[in-house]
Amino acid sequence: MSSLDWTDAITRLIALNTFTSVWYWLAVVVTWAVASNWLIGVPFDVLLRARKCAPQPLADLEGLVDINVRRIVATNATFGLALTGLIGFALTVLGVLSFFYRLELAQGIFILAAPLTLVVIINMRLAHQLHDAPLHGADLVRRLFVVRVWTQVVAMISLFFTAMYGMYMAISASVFF
Repeated sequence: MSSLDWTDAITRLIALNTFTSVWYWLAVVVTWAVASNWLIGVPFDVLLRARKCAPQPLADLEGLVDINVRRIVATNATFGLALTGLIGFALTVLGVLSFFYRLELAQGIFILAAPLTLVVIINMRLAHQLHDAPLHGADLVRRLFVVRVWTQVVAMISLFFTAMYGMYMAISASVFF
């Protein structure tokens, strides 16, 4: 009987029931923490150090921003159309699997991927804006902080919606089955 309890516990731990799985919620929290910490490839701690406008941290920030802006713009120029089509196709497939076929794993991935796509668009737009009209010093720091706030707004709304939908799914699954 004891081995059955361990088997049951392990099976529940790795189950693909998305909204009742600890692994899904861990992935959601880690994903949004990483998305909020990195703006166009620049870690937030570099931005915090540059906020005081000390020469070396500011130069580090401007160097990282310049490198990442050029990298993002070049990648977008080379693969942008293909990536847009691929991401659109993947989100469409996930949406159909999620809400037409009611696959819970697809619902979980879609609810995580759709707002992340918005964050990617915000970062790509910022990269193109900084490529066309580079900012320096305090103006750059302010612009990056504004983008971080918008990223966190998207993350908060997404986390709230995901939690509400997850509770709805967990409650409806236990009530109807």
